[in-house]
Amino acid sequence: MMRSKLTQLLDTSDASFFLFRVFAAVLLLCLFAGVASELYFLAGIPAFLLVVYLTIVDFRKTFLLLLACIPLSTELILPNGLGTDLPTEPLMIGLMLVGLAYVVRHGKEADGRFVRHPITLLLFLHLAWLVVAAIHSQEWVVSVKFLLAKTWYVATFFFLAAHLLDGEREIRQFFWAVFSTLLLTVLVVMARHATYGFSFADVYRVLHPFYRNHVAYASIIVVFLPFIWYFRKWYPAYSRTWWLLSISLAVLLLAIQLSYTRAAYVSAVIAIGAFYAIRYRLTRYILLLALAGVLGLVALMAYNNRYLDYAPNYETTVSHQDFNNLLQATYTGEDISTMERVYRWVAGFHMGAERPVFGFGPGNFYNYYKSYTVTSFQTYVSDNPDKSGIHSYYLMTMAEQGLPGLFFFLLLSAYALIRGEVIYHRERTEKGRHIIMMALLSLVIILSLLIINDLIETDKVGPFFFMNLALLINMDLRQQTQAADA
Repeated sequence: MMRSKLTQLLDTSDASFFLFRVFAAVLLLCLFAGVASELYFLAGIPAFLLVVYLTIVDFRKTFLLLLACIPLSTELILPNGLGTDLPTEPLMIGLMLVGLAYVVRHGKEADGRFVRHPITLLLFLHLAWLVVAAIHSQEWVVSVKFLLAKTWYVATFFFLAAHLLDGEREIRQFFWAVFSTLLLTVLVVMARHATYGFSFADVYRVLHPFYRNHVAYASIIVVFLPFIWYFRKWYPAYSRTWWLLSISLAVLLLAIQLSYTRAAYVSAVIAIGAFYAIRYRLTRYILLLALAGVLGLVALMAYNNRYLDYAPNYETTVSHQDFNNLLQATYTGEDISTMERVYRWVAGFHMGAERPVFGFGPGNFYNYYKSYTVTSFQTYVSDNPDKSGIHSYYLMTMAEQGLPGLFFFLLLSAYALIRGEVIYHRERTEKGRHIIMMALLSLVIILSLLIINDLIETDKVGPFFFMNLALLINMDLRQQTQAADA
């Protein structure tokens, strides 16, 4: 018996040593080939093989690697107008395929209640209409690309995340994976920014390669703030971990301030209000009030084309190098960033009115919006050389997916908040309430950011939208299980 165990141990050691030698040989070969041919991407093949091996052995670790890469990822523009985020997007696709293989093998063991949960069903409805809108798209190739990207976001950060974030230990791992690299990028950006005296005019210089712009930088920080706030409470007061999270929270708040991102400021304030709304069961009333306010504003602006009264002065609507001047210009309608948004929002409304049922197809706003603009709202940057979008996810959804698409997304978001409030008040454990509240507040922040940004399809914000939904469902199902066992 002892001899058999010793033989197995030696065999395992020999196999490990053989794999190590093979990996070392591949590493040296790829490095030599990369230098000799000046195709330096070949040096990344060993890292790719290592990730593949890790995924085969335990794809949970690969998922944590993906989470850690979210703050670190960089956008790469490819030929023919294509783009990708490295290394996050390849990891998403790989994990989606692994997840599909896992479902094929272990699907019968899965909890069917997750698929039947109302939030999941509403997400399916949202995705189903995306497919319908893509079928009726003005340029279906663009829409198919959009659908494919949406597929691996949902598959990885909703379905796979729900399986892998089902417990306190797993949620801790999720938190530390994101927090560690997020803090690292913030410290790097702030150190660089300090060399420019934290100038508003120079903030864009210090974000590369981690963030495309200051909005993406501030957004991921503010979206993750609720998690840091509540995780502090999971550690003894004045312990080393508590101090680390407390100081980091202060640093991240300062980073948001120095990002000079108005949407981040407003969303943080909205989250504070949402906390009390959830605590006092006011969510559904506030949502109804918000809906009534938006419909009233739209009706007011549309009546006799009153929105034209707010057209900017082309000569005085310019960019500003001082943040205080920017805030003042925002109030007076002379900030080029704000008024360029309005320019595109007006086009989005006209596109929605032109094709109210199916829209122009997912991903097609940029391809068609210029013929629906109103010249009186034009600014110095309206030629849009960066090919950026509408800067409002709700209007983008209406323009690209029609009114049904907007309705289904709003229904999903509103139901998640209302159901989340119910789950929160039904929870009996303190940590459970923390998990639910951090997911809800993060979701509120994302939905607030979407008013003047289109961020769901970006890897800095989109993953948290779907993971927050998955966390709420997991907590709901856990409560149902506990109630059934009681």
